Amino acid sequence: MNIKSLLIGSAAALAAVSGAQAADAIVAAEPEPMEYVRVCDAFGTGFFYIPGTETCLKIGGYVRFQTDFGRDQFGNSDWNTWTRAHLAVEAKSDTELGTLTSVIAINGESGNGAYTYNFEDDGFEGLGSGSTSSFYIDEAYIELGGFRAGTFLNWWDNDMIGETETASNVTRFTSVRYVYDGGTFRAGLSIDEMPDYADWAGPGVGSGVDGIHNDVGFSGMVAATLGGVNFELLGAYDNAAEEGAVRAWLSAEVGPGTFELMGLYASGANAYYSKSEWSVAADYSFKATDKLSITPGAQYFGDYRLVNGNDAWRVGLTVDYQVVENLAVKATVNYTDQDVGKDEVTGFLRLQRSF
Repeated sequence: MNIKSLLIGSAAALAAVSGAQAADAIVAAEPEPMEYVRVCDAFGTGFFYIPGTETCLKIGGYVRFQTDFGRDQFGNSDWNTWTRAHLAVEAKSDTELGTLTSVIAINGESGNGAYTYNFEDDGFEGLGSGSTSSFYIDEAYIELGGFRAGTFLNWWDNDMIGETETASNVTRFTSVRYVYDGGTFRAGLSIDEMPDYADWAGPGVGSGVDGIHNDVGFSGMVAATLGGVNFELLGAYDNAAEEGAVRAWLSAEVGPGTFELMGLYASGANAYYSKSEWSVAADYSFKATDKLSITPGAQYFGDYRLVNGNDAWRVGLTVDYQVVENLAVKATVNYTDQDVGKDEVTGFLRLQRSF
């Protein structure tokens, strides 16, 4: 046997062995391509596509630490400290009827002692002591093409830049509303549920078994933006109390800051506004530095707390400081002088991390 024959025989033997091993080999399946989260820029910053869908999602919120102060405002104490965790999830998608939106916003609050706000006395009432915590729905609603249904804050909840004025009650209702938004001009109408209205309506209103029941309220909004000037007019009628309120607000860019002027009138105690029969408020917010904003404000009340002849005035100062991106400090102090009752100094110091 020569060398050529030996090489050919060896090659044939190796081919046979390789073929036998190949027949017995297990072939691993190719991994499926991973779908990474995609940025959704159709509805603004912060949105991303839910993998496998055309729905855009945005997750945000804040953590707030705050100390409120005011003489005899918190039971036997002049101050109270509490913490809030706010989590908001917003989903949006395009449809043939417009943008479909859903929002879920949850608040969790924890503090020392339990207090409830008393509108008649313009302060907090102590209900207990010790550590307390609560979770509640801040907003939860569905919106399509200008129509919105769910639980959410009314237009009356939009306050001025500073923290001096009182421009509404807490107006979180379960409502159905429609808003026309033409950019420069906006208008809307809302039907709001009025539950257990006797809790805020004052002495003699809603007393008795037949007094505490659900009813409805109606609120409307007309607003316009022209250049650097914004105008908004609100009207509301509380069918349970058979009283109503109106509010006009003007905002304009003046010099290095923003000037705001607001006027209010209430025919009587109602769910939208019950602080006074009428009131005028103004503030001016300007940036002292890139991180520091200062807002002095003032408000005058006619028949404060709906007591005839009890006029009052309030002055205050709000300071906002941006420590770093998404971390801010807010401090406010207000002095209220009234014809009937004691004068008051109130305010708060807040630290908030937003995301």
